[in-house]
Amino acid sequence: MENNNLIEYGSRRVIITITAIMCALLEIVDTTIVNVAMNDMKGSLGVSLTDIAWVVTAYAIANVIVVPMTSWLSQQFGRKNYFATSIIIFTAASFLCGNATTMWEIILFRFIQGLGGGALLVTSQTIITESYPPEKRGLAQAIYGMGVIVGPTLGPPLGGYIVDNWSWPYIFYINIPIGIIATLLTISFVKSPKYAEKSKLNQVDFLGILLLAIAVGSLQYVLEHGQQDDWFADQTILVLSIVSFFGFILFIWRELVFDHPIVNLKVLKDNNLAIGTILSFILGFGLYGSTFVIPIYTQSILGWTATDAGLLLIPSSIMTAFMMPIIATLLQKGVEPKYLVAGGFFIFFCYSFWSFTILTPDTGSEHFFWPLVVRGVGLGLLFVPITTLSLSSLKGQQIGEGAAFTGMMRQLGGSFGIAIITTFISRWTVGHRLNLVTHLDSAKFEVQTYIQQMKMSFVSKGFAPNDALNKAYELLDLQVTKQATVLTYMDVFLYLGVLFLICIPFILFFIKKGAGRVISAGH
Repeated sequence: MENNNLIEYGSRRVIITITAIMCALLEIVDTTIVNVAMNDMKGSLGVSLTDIAWVVTAYAIANVIVVPMTSWLSQQFGRKNYFATSIIIFTAASFLCGNATTMWEIILFRFIQGLGGGALLVTSQTIITESYPPEKRGLAQAIYGMGVIVGPTLGPPLGGYIVDNWSWPYIFYINIPIGIIATLLTISFVKSPKYAEKSKLNQVDFLGILLLAIAVGSLQYVLEHGQQDDWFADQTILVLSIVSFFGFILFIWRELVFDHPIVNLKVLKDNNLAIGTILSFILGFGLYGSTFVIPIYTQSILGWTATDAGLLLIPSSIMTAFMMPIIATLLQKGVEPKYLVAGGFFIFFCYSFWSFTILTPDTGSEHFFWPLVVRGVGLGLLFVPITTLSLSSLKGQQIGEGAAFTGMMRQLGGSFGIAIITTFISRWTVGHRLNLVTHLDSAKFEVQTYIQQMKMSFVSKGFAPNDALNKAYELLDLQVTKQATVLTYMDVFLYLGVLFLICIPFILFFIKKGAGRVISAGH
């Protein structure tokens, strides 16, 4: 049964849409805003960078645990109550994070903030989808997509600006007024669908909740900390990988046999949703992977500030936002989503390959501008058709269940992407460095000339000849390391591009003709 009573019109629909996007943005901006403040946080809390990374990890783990349960929780407490409570939890936890004085306090409050935040993303998507009639679903996903794509990009420049001009607690305090407004709007305007009767306490799948938390929490920890702890050489990573693997198997078994599962896996029998879930994973990989690589490259190789690195991504986001309504219109006119998705993957390949060709130790912001605009076009072509395809043939409470799957897979795709990219960067840099050093013959005339010039330069600055020679060699060593790192980033872009290129034939062959075109039928 379709919840037609949830379809909204006129100003009510506008207010509900703004509320939902505000909440989605709150959640997503908070995922990336902390990244640029870590240095200041570790200084004021007196901890190491490895320790402060837990501020990001705790939030991500809580997020990924709560996302699949969102649909079930909405049914238990009523969507309006659950959504409003989640905003209140998120806002209160933001205040506590800003006031935290120890490492453990901020980790605990970030975890609580993540539990509130995970609900915001999926519930916002469900509310927006159900507020629009089926023929306008493409437009609904475009509006929601603007928040999801622009959010990760807004985080770093906003965080950089706040940290440069005030202090790190304000990256949390900024959520408080927005959270209060969103809560009031939710209570006044959002409706709850009439679900089947709630589960009684003896029907609640406590074992399922526990297995999900263990499986997803362990996996997220492994992905966030694998590289810095040397992956399976570290006992904790090895044990948690095994725990996660068996946790998922037991969780899937439990959900399939239990009468009142907390996550309805049967909804994945819907072909469009199953394919959309896989595509969401790849989209997360590309979206978060590329959003992660560029700021790190510009800060570590080119020496940019966090604010400048964040601002670099803004043209890309503006382009995506510009593309969203155009794509929605194409979908409404009956264009096959699979052709748009294939086009998006091809444009993403072009962006990656272009980035691969322009990287040097001196690449400037003007070199990045057009490739990033192309990236914006690619993301616009991917997000709306994938989400529309995923949810196109679902009705009623299945929409929430489907949105939870695509949301979780997009998050996990991003975590996998970042984990794999960081591993490659550290491993491949070593390989490239060895390769460069073997080709660097200190007996060669050019190398000798360079070292002599550097030595004379240091001597002229008042260094003793021996010290000046050591400094010259140190400088050469730094140049080699920098060049090795640049080559590694080039590899990352090339392989990301190839990954997207490989996906295209599968998209064209596996997505059936007409899949996801419910929208244009005007039901």
